[in-house]
Amino acid sequence: MLSSQITYPLTMPELPEVESVRRLMRRVLGGQKIVEAEVVPDEIVLSGFPADEVRDALVGRTLLDVGRRGKYWWLQFEDEPFVYGHLGMAGWIREVPRAGQSFEKEFRLKEHGEAPLYDEDGRLRFMKLMLTAEDGGRIAFTDSRRFARLWLGGRQDERVAKLGRDAYDEPPSQAEMQAMLAKRKAPIKAVLLDQSAFAGIGNWIADEVLYHARIAPARLASSLDATEAEALRKALKLVMDLAVEVEADYERFPPDWMFHVRWGGAKGADLIDGRAILRETVAGRTTAWVPEVQR
Repeated sequence: MLSSQITYPLTMPELPEVESVRRLMRRVLGGQKIVEAEVVPDEIVLSGFPADEVRDALVGRTLLDVGRRGKYWWLQFEDEPFVYGHLGMAGWIREVPRAGQSFEKEFRLKEHGEAPLYDEDGRLRFMKLMLTAEDGGRIAFTDSRRFARLWLGGRQDERVAKLGRDAYDEPPSQAEMQAMLAKRKAPIKAVLLDQSAFAGIGNWIADEVLYHARIAPARLASSLDATEAEALRKALKLVMDLAVEVEADYERFPPDWMFHVRWGGAKGADLIDGRAILRETVAGRTTAWVPEVQR
């Protein structure tokens, strides 16, 4: 069983978290035949697909790759159907220890609460899916709030097709960033959160990027000059690259990041680097920013 060393991501899964579970599935299951699939019936999480149909789409098939675009991921096989997924607010994918194996650390979301992740029989609570590869490796998909989704689809899934460029895999060039922003009359915070523009960016990433770029969240995207657009592009790449590199483990984020203090209440702070943090609603989302440096 797992030790007590557990990291708690303080937000719903965004691109870095999804990329980390994508890499986990590639490592544990990639290139192997799935010999067992336990699919827990759940009309909501399974998007209306019967559990037996999802199980049949997995067992006996060799996983060629695990794809991702924005916050969506999928299990890719030689033929259709593929199995698609979204972590929702409290979904997570973890490697399950084999017999005699233990892990020093496991990710856990705040929405899981304080209750143990495993029940008295050593079985994962909130489990929706468990896959076993031919070499014995196992992964489990859990969700305590049923906002996650699993579904079957073809090579071109319509939900994925609606997304814009991936904010990590397909970062914009300087010219592309400037051209795109010049056409947008919405607040820059709203543009960053628009999944048809930057797939994978969520609320904390948008605030972090804007803080590093020194740009106020309510500024119209079209008002940014060439220097500001380039600062935004560089900040986006910086935040994405580092968050993915540390597998979305917030304890390994640089100490000067907004992430550590952006939350309200006891989890947050009034100041960052000696400057006041303002929390207000921008683009319909709670936004933390620093007026003294973000213009």
